[in-house]
Amino acid sequence: MFLFFLTVLALSARPVLAQSILRDAETEVLLQDMMDPLTVAAGLQRGQVRVHLLGDRSINAFVAGSQDVYVFSGLIEAADSAEEVQGVLAHELGHIMGGHAIRVNDGAKTATSISLLSLLLGAAAIAAGGGEAGMGIMMAGQQAALGKFLAFTRVQESTADAAGAQYLSTAGISGRGSLAFFKKLQNLEFRYGIKQDDDQAYGRTHPMSGDRIQALREVYVIDPAWEKPADPEIERRFQRVKAKLSGFVSEPERTLRKYPESNNGIPARYARAYAWHKSAYPQKALAEVEGLLATNPEDPYFLELEGQILLESGRPGEAIAPLRKAVANSRSQPLISALLGHALIATENSANYPEAEKVLKTAVALDNQNPFAWYQLGIVYANKGDQPRAALASAERYQLMGGQAPLALRNAEVAMQGLPQGSPDWIRAQDISLVARAEVERERKRR
Repeated sequence: MFLFFLTVLALSARPVLAQSILRDAETEVLLQDMMDPLTVAAGLQRGQVRVHLLGDRSINAFVAGSQDVYVFSGLIEAADSAEEVQGVLAHELGHIMGGHAIRVNDGAKTATSISLLSLLLGAAAIAAGGGEAGMGIMMAGQQAALGKFLAFTRVQESTADAAGAQYLSTAGISGRGSLAFFKKLQNLEFRYGIKQDDDQAYGRTHPMSGDRIQALREVYVIDPAWEKPADPEIERRFQRVKAKLSGFVSEPERTLRKYPESNNGIPARYARAYAWHKSAYPQKALAEVEGLLATNPEDPYFLELEGQILLESGRPGEAIAPLRKAVANSRSQPLISALLGHALIATENSANYPEAEKVLKTAVALDNQNPFAWYQLGIVYANKGDQPRAALASAERYQLMGGQAPLALRNAEVAMQGLPQGSPDWIRAQDISLVARAEVERERKRR
């Protein structure tokens, strides 16, 4: 599992902020397999809606004006089943299909109109000598504007709930998980003393959880899918990923308490392998991986983990064999291919560089949003003395990292100077240069 820092605009209940994207091959494949049946149920094609995992302990998910769903790691940790997460994904898909991330501007415009009108009326009253009355008009107007906007968002949430229920039904997925997750949210509201009465609803962005549970239960219990068992394969994979994520993001002590050594199940071994690795006990981590591989020596994700631990423990030569096998068994999964490229380069043996170049080119061809792979490919090009393509790889990397437009621009210009004009690589460098230059200019104007 890797951690990439990419800029994401989080249009959620929290302020807009930069979040860290967690990238892991097994997790991404699972989340996509959980999303695709819902996407098809909504009338779209498989893969048309992508799911991204954010490194944040909050129990949250959101969409951001595109066909992308962002799920917080805290939500995966809080969910007890794959069906609970699918209930959330169905709800977020309802926002996408309703165009809510785009239409939020409509609600904001209405609220702004009310706010501006109150300011004008208040100013007029103050100018006429009614200072207190004018201030009262302004304050009432601001409150009305806020209420109007919050009511707008509550309607969107209710609409997304209804749409999500329909997508679950069409996909043949029970709404049990959806209700279970809403009950978790309601329990959190009780714990934090958030009142559930109508007087409190005015200042909320979401409908009250109790009302949502009641409305959805009436829909779910009469649905043919209500009694349908959960997909056992999806659930098995979910418990693996949940444990892996816990081992990666939690403090090792917490992970080892949650998954004691007396538990030899696959999820527990997965979690402990990450916990021991984070605690700088590579032999204990590898022992857990050996236990995993004993259950399935061909599992690409177990092999990937073995290679990652060896590589990050300073044994890149030993990491190559399991990573090669992981790449082969995963059909050249790009994140695993990037890790193999890294191991080959880390041996500092020039004989391994041609293979590194091959696997890294495959990695960026299948997933060009991986700054780590571009960085490694840049090292290969620099070692060959191909400075223009090394600069182009660096430009790709900096463009993806967010906030690095000056470096992306500088490297793209270096690449253009050394590449044949009009070639595909030269055109790509020119594209990056244009985008980066525009971003640099926008930053200059903000200052």
